Amino acid sequence: MAARDLSAPFRAAVDTYAMIGEGDRVAVGVSGGKDSVALLVLLAQLRRFYPHRFELTAITLDPCFDGIAGDYTQITELCERLDVPYILKRTKLWDAVQEHIGEENPCSLCARLRRGTLHRVAKEAGCNTVALGHHQDDAAETVLMNLLSGATIGCFSPKSYLDRSDITLIRPMIFLSEKEIDAFVKREGLPIIPSRCPVDGVTHRQQTKELIAELSRTYGDVSKKITDALQKGQISNW
Repeated sequence: MAARDLSAPFRAAVDTYAMIGEGDRVAVGVSGGKDSVALLVLLAQLRRFYPHRFELTAITLDPCFDGIAGDYTQITELCERLDVPYILKRTKLWDAVQEHIGEENPCSLCARLRRGTLHRVAKEAGCNTVALGHHQDDAAETVLMNLLSGATIGCFSPKSYLDRSDITLIRPMIFLSEKEIDAFVKREGLPIIPSRCPVDGVTHRQQTKELIAELSRTYGDVSKKITDALQKGQISNW
């Protein structure tokens, strides 16, 4: 079976939730993982023909694990090829997380610190919108995590406005599966920066991912069924 062209479902998400308007300045959070790199490339492609003109800026926040700066040379080169301005900000995020390990979930704390820093850097760069690389599987995992751990039914929204930071968050890849994104990145030969996070692959989210994979062997594509249910029920503004 031929690989699906991702531009159609990608644009469908942008159009369905009116994610990008005329003159928007969109910051793309680029960690160097496959999802964020795919998001950057797909937005750069969309920029060429989308009826609303918009600008892109790529932002990488280097956590500097163990005090060592990461090598993002390949991301710099990709941004140059795409004609996208690139901001690489070295941070002390990992130092801040280590100070509070044992007090709360380190992944939750790290995510919260990264979000706040990303929003601030995006505003400083003149951006009014931040694009994040969450996909269909991320949404399904979030629903199950909320249900099983917090007894709530909810998910992140495809588009949301943050009053405190005056930033609009968009997630244009919510109609794409992780498998499709992985295939796209390999097909296009896009650069990936391996994660240096010491807890990568041993998180609650990874456990939920494995649970969904197991359920899908019996019930079909569980991730798509969950996100279809979000839309039908208009849960979390889906």
